[in-house]
Amino acid sequence: MANELAGKVAVITGGATGIGRGIVELFAEEGARIVVGDVDEAAGTALAAELGDRVRFQRTDVAEREQVGALVDRAISEFGGLHAMVNNAAISGRFVNRFLDDDLADFDRVMHVDVAGTMYGTQFAARHMRENGGGSIVNLSSIASLNPGFAIAIYRAAKAGINNFTRSMAIDLGEYGIRVNAIAPGAVPTKMGSFADPALPPEQSAELERQLDTAWLASQPIKRRGAPRDIANAALFFASDRSTYVTGQVLGVDGGGTAGEMTNRNAMMTSIRDAFYRDLKG
Repeated sequence: MANELAGKVAVITGGATGIGRGIVELFAEEGARIVVGDVDEAAGTALAAELGDRVRFQRTDVAEREQVGALVDRAISEFGGLHAMVNNAAISGRFVNRFLDDDLADFDRVMHVDVAGTMYGTQFAARHMRENGGGSIVNLSSIASLNPGFAIAIYRAAKAGINNFTRSMAIDLGEYGIRVNAIAPGAVPTKMGSFADPALPPEQSAELERQLDTAWLASQPIKRRGAPRDIANAALFFASDRSTYVTGQVLGVDGGGTAGEMTNRNAMMTSIRDAFYRDLKG
């Protein structure tokens, strides 16, 4: 691929680090002009300096509606338009293993950043796109929204809300030529999703992550962790002209983590049955 996004302008929230940074880097490689929004001013400023004149950074807290509007306005005023809006900024809140032990103190902040921030970005971007021939909106969901389970109940609910919102907006905005899709990443090691201690020396941190892989990979058929570039490739597809007939989709980019049950229950039952008959025969 080369210049898939030539002539296009993108806004990417949460783009200073992790998955967001991976999307920024790939979009820049593919010819887009980009405005990055993030609360991490140091990382965002450094990224813009590294990638050159095609990238701008603006400190943005997506939980604040006016700041999201200003971010979109910056892209339009500096680069003359907006063709792709990537609502990536998110927080997970505290990791609590059981819901009954969660004091829900993070509820408001997680919902404001993850859900309201996505809504703000969608609305401001779509208002411009409606009057200028359409465009693509890409929302970042999570495998946690597709696989119900233990822990992070607030985050799971927030990301599930983004899935429904994505599909609703695909219906609402389709007549204006605006496509709205979501990506649900799986086990991608980022600062937000890591159980490692940032105070550890790099080699010890890497070893802890390696050991944690056992838990991450037990639930997916592809036995490797994802990378920001894996998610960025999906975002590129949705933002580019390759997906002009695709909207309202929630794409799991997760090593097969949402494909289905990973336990071979038939093999387990066969083993139990065979053992049972062996015991009967003495």
